[in-house]
Amino acid sequence: MKVFVTGGTGFVGHEVVRQLIAQGHEVVALVRSGSEDKVAQSEQVKIHTGDVTEPDSLPQGMQGCDAVIHLVGIIRQFPDKGVTFERLHVEGSRNVREAAAAQGVKRLLHMSANGTRQDAETGYHKTKWQAEQELRDSELDWTIFRPSLIFGPGGEFVEMLAELIRKLPVVPVIGDGQYRIQPVSVVQVAETFVKALTLPETSGQIYHLGGAESYTYDEVLDLTGKALGKDKVHKLHQPVPMVKPIVKLLEDFEKFPLTQDQLAMLLEGNECNIQNWTETFSIQPISYAEGIGECFRG
Repeated sequence: MKVFVTGGTGFVGHEVVRQLIAQGHEVVALVRSGSEDKVAQSEQVKIHTGDVTEPDSLPQGMQGCDAVIHLVGIIRQFPDKGVTFERLHVEGSRNVREAAAAQGVKRLLHMSANGTRQDAETGYHKTKWQAEQELRDSELDWTIFRPSLIFGPGGEFVEMLAELIRKLPVVPVIGDGQYRIQPVSVVQVAETFVKALTLPETSGQIYHLGGAESYTYDEVLDLTGKALGKDKVHKLHQPVPMVKPIVKLLEDFEKFPLTQDQLAMLLEGNECNIQNWTETFSIQPISYAEGIGECFRG
């Protein structure tokens, strides 16, 4: 197949493109000007310069494609730079949907997020829901994936935890650290997107993707520390009422590592029922404990 991929320069996108190539597919990667070297170099990969927020840049790249894989998303807004959830998630998804329809590309695989729902508390999840609506209201053969927190080599989450554990004698933890997370392997997320291209029965369906086990945040820290060769990760739990006003005050500073949305999502937890996904895609999910070691090898 010839597949148009948005977000191919990102963490998940790299792995999706790699697996598409391995399966013999031809890839047209949408890349913003100046980021061409961030995409895998292969005879099977063609670079198309454009941006999901620029609708006129999309249709030409989709000409002759059999499917679209839409991965673009952000976890944090920078309104002063024009980087907002509304613009990237909602308008971007609308632009991709309209371009696909205009070019006669019926199949569209969309990356959403676990926790996405109409009555969500955070702007991130609300706009992810609105982006899903852009597809559900269309005549395209869409499939939506809602992964839990995605981990793997080079992933932002793992790198952030590793840096804290390596550099600090005591790692700060917000609240009691008992909120639960069900991390899912980036390799298995990418495998799912690639498999969906040849599973027509997945059209019109939504799948939740998660690891084989869920853990408390404290347990995730301990597992990460163990993978780094540390017998114990010392933690300092910070009361949530003390942290919230600090985050509210400092979240507009780009170098401050946390926003109110991210704090709310962290405390909410990130678990899901994965049975439908594993059965439909014949996936044997790996757990964070099984996969974290691969992040620090080589």
